[in-house]
Amino acid sequence: VQLQASGGGSVQPGGSLRLACATSGFSFDDYHIGWFRQAPGKEREGVSYTSAGIGGSGSITHYVESVKGRFTVSRDDATNTVYLQMSNLKPEDTAVYYCATTEAATTVMSRLVVPTSPDEYKYWGPGTQVTVSS
Repeated sequence: VQLQASGGGSVQPGGSLRLACATSGFSFDDYHIGWFRQAPGKEREGVSYTSAGIGGSGSITHYVESVKGRFTVSRDDATNTVYLQMSNLKPEDTAVYYCATTEAATTVMSRLVVPTSPDEYKYWGPGTQVTVSS
């Protein structure tokens, strides 16, 4: 299992960035995917959590309150890439961003409960720096 986040950079407040998480070695149907971030001097925190496949109905994505309406997760199954589209960026979004994954349990009901703690994610890729500043 491997992940590699990319696409970070420096933008002004109100700007946009799209992060990409290139993955290999696992199936989106069987693994939860999380985006996390860590600002200097702060603990790593969640940004979004996407479930593994749920009984053939696709997956669900939850966003933390601070990014709702501004960040969107999408996925390209052909290239095994997960994207985090970030819009209306704020200085407080400045952080190193990581994508992570962990294997889901087998039952549909259990897959509805998507892990939210960094400790629950087994595999991590290197982060990418996002800086929002005027």
